[in-house]
This record gives sequence, C-alpha cells and structure tokens, in this order.
Amino acid sequence: MQTTVLRDCVIIGTGLHSGKPVRMRLRPASVDSGVTFMRTDVAKPARHIQVCPENWVEATLCTVLENAHGVQVTTVEHLLAALHGCGVHNALIEIDGPEVPILDGSAEPFVRHILKAGLRNLDVPLKVLRVLRSVRVDNGRAFARLDPADALEIAFQIDFDDPAIGHQHHALSMCNGTFLRELSDCRTFCLRKDVETMQAHGLALGGSLDNAVVFHEGVVLSPGGLRRADEPVRHKMLDVMGDLYVAGLPILGRYEGVRAGHALTGRLLQALFADPKNYEIVTSDASISACLPGVGIQRGDMRLSA
Repeated sequence: MQTTVLRDCVIIGTGLHSGKPVRMRLRPASVDSGVTFMRTDVAKPARHIQVCPENWVEATLCTVLENAHGVQVTTVEHLLAALHGCGVHNALIEIDGPEVPILDGSAEPFVRHILKAGLRNLDVPLKVLRVLRSVRVDNGRAFARLDPADALEIAFQIDFDDPAIGHQHHALSMCNGTFLRELSDCRTFCLRKDVETMQAHGLALGGSLDNAVVFHEGVVLSPGGLRRADEPVRHKMLDVMGDLYVAGLPILGRYEGVRAGHALTGRLLQALFADPKNYEIVTSDASISACLPGVGIQRGDMRLSA
C-alpha cells in the first residue's frame, strides 16, 4: 500500500554548499502525489518541484531537481534516501530556500524525524518499477548499471589514493530495514584538499567536521573518527538510494556502481527511461511488498540513538 507521513515535522539546518540557514517542513500528501518540494520563498505557480526523472538536472557534487520555471532544489539525495529507506511514497516538503540542510552529513537525522512523525497507510495499491533489461552508462573508468532483480540490490566500489579510504566495496539487498541498519548513519566524505578547492569556488560553504568525514594523508580529521570501517563506500550506497528515488517509484533491480557519482546515477535513470522496453510499472502485491525498503522498519533498526 502507498504511505505518507502521519503528521508534520520541521527540520532546521544549514545548506552544505550555500552555508545558509534553511527551514524545512515535511508534510503528509495524498495518494499518487509522489514526493514534491515546495519552495516557500518562490511565488506561485513556480514554487512546486516534483521528484521525477523529467526534473533531474545533471550536477557533480549533489543531486539537483529543477521545474519547468527554472526553480531548483539542491542536495536532495540524503532526504530522498531517508524517504526511500523508510518507505514514504507521498510527501510534501516545504522549504524556504534552494538547498536541503546537510545536518550531520548522513540520512540518519531525516530518518529519525520521519519515524517520530510516523507513517500512515493510504489503502491504495503501490506502483513499483521493475527493471526488465540491463542498462549501463560509462564515464572513463567509472560506470553505473541496472540489471533485473526481484528486490532493490546495491553494489558499489570506490578507489581513492588516500590510504585511509583506499579500495572499498560492499553489496546489500535493501529489503525491510536494511537501509536503516546498514547505511542511514554513514556520512558524506571528502579529502581536505577538495574542501579547500570547493570553498575557493564558493561551494561547501556550510561544510565542517560536524557534517562530513574529512580525510587528509591517511588521517581521519573528523572528531570521533569513522562510524564504520567502510563508511565511505556505504555512504556512496546511501547516495544511490536517494538518487534512484528520483525515478518517482520504488525500483526492483540490481544497481552496480564503480567510481560512480550523482551525475552517473542520474544518467543511468535517464537511459533506463529512454526505452520503455527497459522496464515495466507493476502493482505491488504481497510478495513484492515484502522485498521493498521500509517494510517492517522500526526504531530499533537504527544504530544511532533515535
């Protein structure tokens, strides 16, 4: 069945790239409305931005959505990952600026807010997207691929010169509470030299050791170190959960990424939708529902305090 949040919840923070304060309100929405952002700082009718492939805009450092009026909302990936992982299918997100708050750099604070607000079943069947044919996009040594599968599976590999990261790989089936248990607390990461470069170009102005794992020459600079030994690759998988939700529906398929990022995953979705033979939209039954992210989740699935 389709779901929405049971009640409003307010999330306040700072934009990672803008460095500006932002206030966001997550609100219930009706059946078949999907996930929609509403820019409260923009006049009607240009304020609504639907989460859908048509509104995806290619960007390197984050996931960006833009409506037909040219109004954008950026850095949506962690919030979308939380909605995807908690099984929220319909929601209205009021936001008073162009960028979703970064919070601690993971999806865990968003998950905590969603669980506190509660979920409500809408008693209407859920549509899901089933991958029928393999689709792949490449960019040099990086690639992203979707293959048919009975559940959402994510496999990822990264390679970094910094010895504190190095080569990492991980794979998970995202059934039930896997996202909450295994990925939701994993934070965004970067090298210190990259932070300096981004800030010199007016980006990452809200970045700090409180909302990202920063590495420098084999050392983790962030207080408390890593939450998991392979936190970087798990965060990349978290990003995939958010980026795939731009499809507007839960996906049944196996995603594989090697050195991929937001742009490549977005291009993969565009390639998927470019040919209707690549997928089908089906009504979820009991067997499909049992495999979806969010089914059967509970507060105890979270590693961090909720």
